[in-house]
Amino acid sequence: MSNIEKMISNLKVSIFHESGVIYPEMPPYDPHIAYPEYFLNNISIRENKVYNAVRNALFLLGLDKNNFNTPQWNPLKDIIKPNDAVVIKPNFVLNEHQSGGDLFSIITHPSIIRAVVDYVYIALAGKGKIIIADAPQMDCNFKELLKITNLETIKEFYKKELDFGIEIYDLRNFWFDKKGNPKNIYSINRHKLPGDPLGGVLVNLAKKSLFYGLKNYKKFYGADFNREETIKHHHNDIQEYLISKTILSADAIISIPKLKVHKRTGVTLNIKGLVGTCINKNYLVHYVLGTPSEGGDQFPDNVLTFKENKRVKIQRWAFDYFLSKKNSKTDFLYRLITNTGKLFLNPFVGRLDREKLILDDGSWYGNDSTWRMILDLLKIFIYADKEGNLQNTPTRKIFSLVDGIVAGEREGPLNPDSKKCSVIVSGLNFCAVDLVCARIMGFDYHKIKKFNYISGQKDLFKIDVDKIKISSNDNFTNIFDKENKNKYFNFEPHPGWKGFIEI
Repeated sequence: MSNIEKMISNLKVSIFHESGVIYPEMPPYDPHIAYPEYFLNNISIRENKVYNAVRNALFLLGLDKNNFNTPQWNPLKDIIKPNDAVVIKPNFVLNEHQSGGDLFSIITHPSIIRAVVDYVYIALAGKGKIIIADAPQMDCNFKELLKITNLETIKEFYKKELDFGIEIYDLRNFWFDKKGNPKNIYSINRHKLPGDPLGGVLVNLAKKSLFYGLKNYKKFYGADFNREETIKHHHNDIQEYLISKTILSADAIISIPKLKVHKRTGVTLNIKGLVGTCINKNYLVHYVLGTPSEGGDQFPDNVLTFKENKRVKIQRWAFDYFLSKKNSKTDFLYRLITNTGKLFLNPFVGRLDREKLILDDGSWYGNDSTWRMILDLLKIFIYADKEGNLQNTPTRKIFSLVDGIVAGEREGPLNPDSKKCSVIVSGLNFCAVDLVCARIMGFDYHKIKKFNYISGQKDLFKIDVDKIKISSNDNFTNIFDKENKNKYFNFEPHPGWKGFIEI
């Protein structure tokens, strides 16, 4: 067994929980304590309990435990070596909360990133690369996101104090400027981006894809209006993903997802966060048009009336024939048809109320597509080499640290209510960390499709629920015991999952 395989097979997960931990407001988010291993002179005059929480989560994992509380403590030394290229992958998604709520119930807080950067730098001994990279949702204003998070102050601080360069990449190849209006969906608002400096790698999983053999591929819907592009890359033994080469070329990747619920997969966390490694998200099948009785998972059966179903199908027809073309002429025709439809069709087709609309796009527990897509990405993430060729053994070192200081419940991942949990969860196996997070959120992993599949693929994903070991400063022991009905943080799931996945 290789060293990388041994690391990924390590199923120890730490949970550090301390009530009252809040995010610090002063960038670049220095610690307020001169820890023995801290190598800089900059100490914050304001309390930074987040830095301490990250530090304790690493300690609870037993990383370099013999050197803890000494200047030699280097918790990431087995994962990161000098001269490595290290990618830190946060969960950035959007630059604003759709309902004006707490943005940091959606995205990773930069104070978590700062603490991780410091320990990565220690492991690198100042030699190597640190790249902070993600591919947010297509309507995220990345420049605005950088301003809000003050992320560039960390980059500037490292350059000034250590003459060490940190790179920050938006991996997307375009973004959609909706200008604060969700109805601004026209081609004039699409803007090209530089994307990944190394480009992308096309990976074809072929028969190893969880979409292989599905007969309903002509109804696949991706992340954009152009379904032809999605179907082109997902039919029969063509099952392709366009992955960031920066991600595939990294020696080590540290994932820092947000603890939150998700409308299509129940929870977000590390595995769903792998969507952010794709430079073209329209290669990602998110759902299948129609209801289960029609071979789809866009809506549950028996939810829409006959008129409402007609309305949905007309809308998708207009997407296919007009918006998908991405030019000013078809945009004009789409506007003309929709405006005319409001005058003449509304009496004949039903309008969806919010309780039904919130289930659209496969936003319910019966979504049978997104879990397949993210587990395809997990296979690539673990086994693909720099050129996208699948190997028989894991190819890169990975580590996870989940930001649960402020979490997101109800209408996640894009419009959640904030939930103060003051918790950090970390580990070396993405599946183990995600399973632990789902359980302490109060959910039954057996009722979440991706976890059900993972638990039956022990060798492939190096996971065995019975062998997960929890190390915590709080009462999180035996969380997978069948008799344990504790809901712990007791998250409220997305409305499309409510009443289905709770313990």
